[in-house]
Amino acid sequence: MRMTVLASGSKGNSTVIATDNTRLLIDAGLSCRELLKRMAIAGEDPAALAAILITHEHQDHIAGIGVLARRLRIPVYFTEPTHRAWVRMLTPRTTITYAQWLDHVQQEKAARAQAAAAATTEPDAPCQPEPDGNPAEPLALCAAADPDEDDTPAAKVDPTHLPAVEYFHAGVHFSIGDISITPFTIPHDAADPCGFVFESATDHARMAIATDLGYMPPNVKAALRRIDVLLLESNHDLDMLKDGPYPWSVKQRVLSRVGHLSNHATAEFLARDYDGGAHTIVLGHLSEQNNDPSLALLAAEQALNGRMSLLGNRVLLAQQSAPLPSICL
Repeated sequence: MRMTVLASGSKGNSTVIATDNTRLLIDAGLSCRELLKRMAIAGEDPAALAAILITHEHQDHIAGIGVLARRLRIPVYFTEPTHRAWVRMLTPRTTITYAQWLDHVQQEKAARAQAAAAATTEPDAPCQPEPDGNPAEPLALCAAADPDEDDTPAAKVDPTHLPAVEYFHAGVHFSIGDISITPFTIPHDAADPCGFVFESATDHARMAIATDLGYMPPNVKAALRRIDVLLLESNHDLDMLKDGPYPWSVKQRVLSRVGHLSNHATAEFLARDYDGGAHTIVLGHLSEQNNDPSLALLAAEQALNGRMSLLGNRVLLAQQSAPLPSICL
């Protein structure tokens, strides 16, 4: 079993989890072209992917899923709320100003007045009441379906179209090929965000991905026990974030209980609640603006407090700009 982190950070996240028989892509936060390029660099064959799994609908996790899934003709696994949120993000919305709404109301009144006048002057005309007594919407605000719509370029590049969609639920096991998957709920400001535990059916090796957490709740701590390779968030240094260039509203979001884990919070988990059983810990989703890789690494190593060895608790740093060499068990 192996984990290959293709990218990790605020500009895009994607990881391959694979056995000899099954390959899964977790998140697709880069463009299709960039994902294919990263996979080629890492020695992963895109044509061998069985599915794409999505943790949540933020852009740095879903930017390339539509194009990639359609190109490879593979299913995408979401929770239903995450899928709905993704579709809403890509569906154009028509908005009108208050003045336009008033004009629309006046047009409706004029249309009703004309209909009433016609009814009085032509008493023998057949009555055509509208359903429920509601007037028809003006054509300006109603997009009528074109019978030839399927032949237009816009219909062929519907950004929400996927070859297949599969739903999963947090806490409910499911399998793809010979990989057993357990999704678990994480605290983040998304519709239904999840982390994952992956277990090989052949050798029972276990890998987990847990990023984009505002804090470490009990269910996440429980899910991350008996893990052999752990991709764990270490997003920011508290002082660098507070003194950094982000607007205060963004700083509040990052620091909130639905934001991101700091180096301190990650180190606290490793020191107090981590069971010490991993072969490798990968620190991921490091902020380029509000963190320094050396600070994240130092905090984690100090928290492990001498438990690091050649065979256990090795700490690596995932990168935004290049894939990490595959971690194999």
